[in-house]
Amino acid sequence: MDAVETLEIGSPGPLTTVQDIGRFGYGRYGVARSGAVDPFALRVANILVGNPEQEAGLEMTLMGFRAGVLTDIVVAVTGGDLQPFLNDKPMQMWRSLLLHKGDTLSLRGLRNGCRAYLALGGGLALSTVLGSKSTNLATKFGGFNGRPLRKGDILRTKDLRRSLKATGRVLDSGLLPSYGKSWTLRVLWGPQDEDFSSRVQDTFLEGPFRVTPQSDRTGIRLSGPLIEKRPGRPDSIISEGVIPGTIQVPPDGRPIIILGETVTGGYRKIATVITADLPWLGQIKPGDGVHFEQVSMEEAVRVLREMEDRLAGFRASFAAGA
Repeated sequence: MDAVETLEIGSPGPLTTVQDIGRFGYGRYGVARSGAVDPFALRVANILVGNPEQEAGLEMTLMGFRAGVLTDIVVAVTGGDLQPFLNDKPMQMWRSLLLHKGDTLSLRGLRNGCRAYLALGGGLALSTVLGSKSTNLATKFGGFNGRPLRKGDILRTKDLRRSLKATGRVLDSGLLPSYGKSWTLRVLWGPQDEDFSSRVQDTFLEGPFRVTPQSDRTGIRLSGPLIEKRPGRPDSIISEGVIPGTIQVPPDGRPIIILGETVTGGYRKIATVITADLPWLGQIKPGDGVHFEQVSMEEAVRVLREMEDRLAGFRASFAAGA
């Protein structure tokens, strides 16, 4: 089936990009993972509209997004509550809805979280680059011409008729995330935690920290108690690969939580956010409070398995025709 014109961007807001679950296996070549900062929200949005979980959608930041609907299509908005409106009425989140040609979808303002995700039934008709449709902002490839969306851009989709059957799907209430202004992130120590004294490690766990305005898709910068390395240790280390959730400590002692647009780092890492908590990083915004809680590897694996099992059950309920 040929691609169909689906949405025309009237306003992209501060930053709207095409993202999927990310670009894997190319860090050795200096290519960042990119992808949705809140992968859970995007995966759920895709399930709701009948897409594969790894399909690309729109990651919309804070407020100001507006788009005109060019053909009947099933969509789902998940993630932070940025007050989505369908025409002049509030739009329900975390469920699939049928939009009609001539409708207008907009985000009116921030209630909670930081980023919302829009999945389009049938998926975005865009080429993959290195196995992903995600936009790499630094190197300007992938997504929609390698850049954030602009006014006048037109998005296209495929398989519209099949996706119409997904209308009316709703996320189980037990899986619905809750976003606030204070976050507790579970961490594992390392890989350079030995470069920090036990007293400094206690300070790191006691906090509290606050998210600064100097935060973006590259990383979340924190203010709060200084995290100082052991005396005599150099300010930096040999650059090495980093993953989303890595918590770097530069010479000024103010931690940075690395996100998906960073490949390497030359500062020591005191701890790493566990995989199950990575989606929260997409919803933390400037001014929010952050605490860290140490957990064991066994606990990190357990909570990840629980999350994935529940998500698999939700996905399977539709595959079974429920």
